[in-house]
Amino acid sequence: MDIHVDSTGFLSWTDAENIGHRVRCAFGRGGIGEKSGEGDGITPLGQYPLRAVMVRADRVAMPHTDLPVSKIRQNDGWCDDPASPNYNTRITLPHSASHEELWRDDGLYDVVVEVGYNDDPVKAERGSAIFMHVARPGYEPTEGCVALAIDDLLRLLRSCNSVTRLSVNP
Repeated sequence: MDIHVDSTGFLSWTDAENIGHRVRCAFGRGGIGEKSGEGDGITPLGQYPLRAVMVRADRVAMPHTDLPVSKIRQNDGWCDDPASPNYNTRITLPHSASHEELWRDDGLYDVVVEVGYNDDPVKAERGSAIFMHVARPGYEPTEGCVALAIDDLLRLLRSCNSVTRLSVNP
């Protein structure tokens, strides 16, 4: 199954029952395109596998999906330091390199889907922490991720498995 995101701010997919879905989404403040480096705010153009789902189980029930699912712990982070050997990977905090905290108070990472961008192999400065996650109110732009309403994200995950790909188009 392919999930399609385009610059009109919508994400679409067809589920196992051949029912089409189209929901609003947010993407990077830098738009959709070729990433120029870490922190550019661009949602990367292309097709990417979905690796795994991370969940704040104290806030959200574990989703129904065929993707691997793990609980986010209070000491989980994601390294965004291009100089670190842990760049673009999940880490345990505290961590000396620059990083994001996955345990957030704002709810954006209550459900996080790890997108297989710049991970096989990881290349410094190509961008990190490209996720699908919960959208801010009003679908404000992200730092390069794709964000949906939590109910839409949970509904999408029911259709996802190891061959699902995120397709980001201009």
